[in-house]
Amino acid sequence: MELFSQRPFHFKRFSLFHHRSTMKTGTDAVLLGAWLNTENTHRILDAGTGCGIIALMLAQRTQAIIDAIDIDKDSCEEASFNFSRSHWNKRLFVSHIDLKQYIQTANVSYDLIVSNPPFFADSVKTKHHRRNLARHNDSMSYEMLLEAAVTLLQNNGRLGMVMPHKEGELFLKQAFVSGLRLHRLLNIIPVRGRMPNRINFEIGRQAPIEEWSGEFVIRESNGSFTTQYEELLKDYYLGL
Repeated sequence: MELFSQRPFHFKRFSLFHHRSTMKTGTDAVLLGAWLNTENTHRILDAGTGCGIIALMLAQRTQAIIDAIDIDKDSCEEASFNFSRSHWNKRLFVSHIDLKQYIQTANVSYDLIVSNPPFFADSVKTKHHRRNLARHNDSMSYEMLLEAAVTLLQNNGRLGMVMPHKEGELFLKQAFVSGLRLHRLLNIIPVRGRMPNRINFEIGRQAPIEEWSGEFVIRESNGSFTTQYEELLKDYYLGL
């Protein structure tokens, strides 16, 4: 692998490069990785891993074996490099494969499938193919993610995702039609007083014992991070 000329992004227990990946380290991925329920989670699939940020966060929180897949070759190479430098390298695995092919060939089932998927279905594409793969859901459609949940999850497994709020509501309607049920939902508000712009959720094949929902505010109106934000990310971000 070629040498990296950029500086890594440092967390408390790991560092990672994200300069070659189509999906960079960002708030959406970090909040999802910290929020997901990992109780009784022994095998995880990270669909569209990018630089591997969510997989690394879940490796820190669990003892699970984590399979990470991505359609982009450079992203897979960068994720593999990041995994190799971590404390959890023996249980982190990367495959350069698209989700459709993985569904057809995988011979394992998962307690948790996680994804920070491409968001844009109908917006204008750029001339940059790799950026299109990251931003548009042609390569990992919502229907394909639902198929992965139905096909690859254990009976009590969950699919955990982050999406724009409106798209998330539409996705959940499709999920219910596919026989999946809502377990947990978090409306994410960028600044106190505004409307939610993101939604985290977990859905599963089995109905939950108790459905849970809540709100999460990232910043106060003065621009400072909320206590909620600092508490959720205190095990990851330097300075918290």
